[in-house]
Amino acid sequence: MTQPDAVMAKIGEGIGRRERGDRESARLLFAELWEQVGPDGDPFHRCALAHSMADVQDDVRDELAWDLRALEAADELTDARVEEAGVATPVAGFYPSLHLNLGDAYRRLGELEQAREHLVRGRAATAVLGDDGYAQMIREAFERLASRLAGA
Repeated sequence: MTQPDAVMAKIGEGIGRRERGDRESARLLFAELWEQVGPDGDPFHRCALAHSMADVQDDVRDELAWDLRALEAADELTDARVEEAGVATPVAGFYPSLHLNLGDAYRRLGELEQAREHLVRGRAATAVLGDDGYAQMIREAFERLASRLAGA
């Protein structure tokens, strides 16, 4: 198994901080990493970092901006780069989670048309996921999003 590079190891450290409830410390670490990686850096690093940074934002508009950066970076990724990083999932496997986060952020902002667009795109993207616990969790989250949008 491939060991994570230094940037991915730091992202993992930030995720650990977030999971322990230290969102501010995680946000500071992610911001420091973003300064290193930059908006034109490695798309794999940008995708993982922006996706993680979105999770530690206090304002949904900031969360959305980071989620959009993650989607933009994913669009630049190749399966070869993902494989080189030691990730078994092809790039297509990133999109369900990205669209789910975008759909939910747009919903919370009251931008329901965009939320529904990402719901549709995300559900379609789940076809690449297997039948494991992660896939089930993502599919159930899409059902919750659909339910919230139906009641909106």
